Amino acid sequence: MQAIGWSLYPISDFNTHKNQWDQLNSETTSTPLLDSSFVAPLIKHFGAGTEKLAIYQEGNSITAMAIVIESRLGFWSTFQPSQAPIGCWMQKADVSTQSLAQSLRKKLSFTSLALSITQQDPELLVMPEQSNQFSTMPYIETARVTIKESFEEYWAKRGKNLRQNLRKQRNRLEREEVTTRLVQLTSANEMSSAIQAYGKLEGAGWKSELNTAISADNDQGRFYTDMLTNFAEKGNAIVFQFWYNDDLVATDLCIMGNGSIIILKTTYDESIKISSPALLLKQDAFEYIFDNKLVDRIEFYGKVMEWHTKWSDEIRTMYHISAYSKAATLLKKLKP
Repeated sequence: MQAIGWSLYPISDFNTHKNQWDQLNSETTSTPLLDSSFVAPLIKHFGAGTEKLAIYQEGNSITAMAIVIESRLGFWSTFQPSQAPIGCWMQKADVSTQSLAQSLRKKLSFTSLALSITQQDPELLVMPEQSNQFSTMPYIETARVTIKESFEEYWAKRGKNLRQNLRKQRNRLEREEVTTRLVQLTSANEMSSAIQAYGKLEGAGWKSELNTAISADNDQGRFYTDMLTNFAEKGNAIVFQFWYNDDLVATDLCIMGNGSIIILKTTYDESIKISSPALLLKQDAFEYIFDNKLVDRIEFYGKVMEWHTKWSDEIRTMYHISAYSKAATLLKKLKP
C-alpha cells in the first residue's frame, strides 16, 4: 500500500526538496511569492532554524507542502516573516484544507493545540468552510489592477482629482526646470546597487527612526538583494527608479511571474513636499507595464489605503485559517 500523509523535515533540507516545492507551486498557486527564489532567501535571512518543511504525499504524488514553526508551546503557524505577503502553504484544490490542516497539526506534536495558516489570498486558495475545530478570519483588504485595455483608457477612468493633481505636479516641475525620468533595472548585476540606492533613500525617512529601514548591510537588505537577484536571473525582477534631474526620488521593488507583477516595496524622498514622487513613479511605471504588455495584472499585496482606491477598483479580502484541537476548542469556549 502506498503511503498517504505528512512527512516532516528540518528546514535545512529545503534545498533538497526545492524542485518539488517549485513543481507544486506551478501546479497550484503558481505565484512568485511562493517560488523558491523568494522562499529560500526568506529562510536564509529570517529563519530561526527551528522551522519544519512539511510534505503531504499520496504515493508518489505530492498534494501539499508547507513551512511551519512553533510560535509558542503547542501553537504552530506557517512561516511568514513580515517581508512575505502570504504564509508558506500550498495544496491541490481537490483536497480538503481542513483535513490537511488538522492532520498536519496532529503530526507536528501530540500536544499541538492549534495550527494557523496565515494571510491567505482567496485568489490562490479558496476560503474553506468553517467547523467546530476549524475557522477562518478576515485579515486585510488588498488591491490589484487587471490589465484589459490601453493605459490611456485605464487612465481616463481614474478619478478627476488624481489626474488633475498629477498633471499640475508635472507642470510645476517643468516650470521649475525639473526633468523627470523613469529607469527600469532588470539585470542580476544591477540588484545590489538598486538595494543600496533604495536603502539610502529609505534610511533618510521615518523608518530609519524606527530602525525598520532597508539597508544594504542589514538582513532586510541582504534578503531583497538575494531575492531580486534570483528573480532577475530568470528575467522576472524589475526595479523602477524615478529621478528628478540627477536625484533619485522614488523607487519600487517588483517581481513578476504567472502573468502578474507584484510591487513589494516602495520608498521615496520624504523631504519633497510640493510633489509626490511615489505617485508620479506609479503613473509612469503603470504606463510602461501597460504599453510593454509585461503582465496581465498588477498586485499591491498590502493593506488597502485611500490612495490605492484611486488606482484600483478591484478589492479582495485576505484571510487566516486556524485548525484547533478539541482541548483548544474547549478552552476557547471557557475563556471569559
